[in-house]
Amino acid sequence: MKIQWRLRMAAAQREVWTGTELRRLLAEKAGLELSSASVSALFTKEPSQVKMTTLAALCTALDCSPNDLIEVDTTPVERPVAPPRAVADLPKAASAHGRSMPPL
Repeated sequence: MKIQWRLRMAAAQREVWTGTELRRLLAEKAGLELSSASVSALFTKEPSQVKMTTLAALCTALDCSPNDLIEVDTTPVERPVAPPRAVADLPKAASAHGRSMPPL
């Protein structure tokens, strides 16, 4: 599964070109005060995680939905089929009594 962070594209479509502009919108429209460094990181890098409150604030500030900010490729991953196991690899069946018979 591949996830693509599209904040910069969503912001550009709304004519928000800089982290400073985005920071101002977050404060004015969503009431979220983030540091310049935090906004810059969101704007320029793909985060490994985003708080739900931050995601909601970004959507409020940019008047968009989470689908505008995150693109998820849901194509199933193809896995190779395991080759059949050889008979020699299978566990040996226990006797009916759970022990082996003594030699004759």
